[in-house]
Amino acid sequence: MHARLDHVGLNVRDLPAQLDWYRTAFALKTVFEFRLDGPGLTGVVLEHPHGWRIELLARPGSVPGLRAPDPMTAVLTEGYGHFAVTTPELDPVYAALVAHGAGEVLAPGPSPEAGVRMAWVKDPEGNLIELIERGELVERGTTVNP
Repeated sequence: MHARLDHVGLNVRDLPAQLDWYRTAFALKTVFEFRLDGPGLTGVVLEHPHGWRIELLARPGSVPGLRAPDPMTAVLTEGYGHFAVTTPELDPVYAALVAHGAGEVLAPGPSPEAGVRMAWVKDPEGNLIELIERGELVERGTTVNP
């Protein structure tokens, strides 16, 4: 079977604020916006210049779910825990996201995967984002620069 990941869906409380943050923090552009009138669901699909997408979804009456402070706590609950992006330069991307209001979770350091570095931040609503620096992806030219 030939398949590839299309996007990650993220349920948010404050769609305009999260939309502004993700657009600015990751240089994302709006692909399309939509509204489902029955349930009052509003969504926006955003895309990075390298093709990865995230869909932000908001619905009146939503309540906070898991807001794990770190990845080890997140894996105590089944289901969505985080999304990850790769970058050829982890340290400046981590610093830029923190300067843009991301919460610091784990500073850049070694990953459990040999030859890989990682860091973790939280968006303004507390959703975990993993940042990964993979040497072999840089060489192949397939990295995603936030």
